[in-house]
Amino acid sequence: MVQVKEKYVTDGNGRKVAVQLDLKEYRKLREYLEDIQDALDQKRAKATARKYISFEELERRLKA
Repeated sequence: MVQVKEKYVTDGNGRKVAVQLDLKEYRKLREYLEDIQDALDQKRAKATARKYISFEELERRLKA
């Protein structure tokens, strides 16, 4: 899990209305979310595929 140090932006009544992140932490968070999306896409592809081969098997076939 990515740890972030967020800073809250509040309105005139003290209610939190936005979050401010350090750019480096924002980039790490985006990368983490992309990795999660890739994993979900792979899981969905496996569940709906008629036939599935591993990446290693694909590599072996392409080299042959």
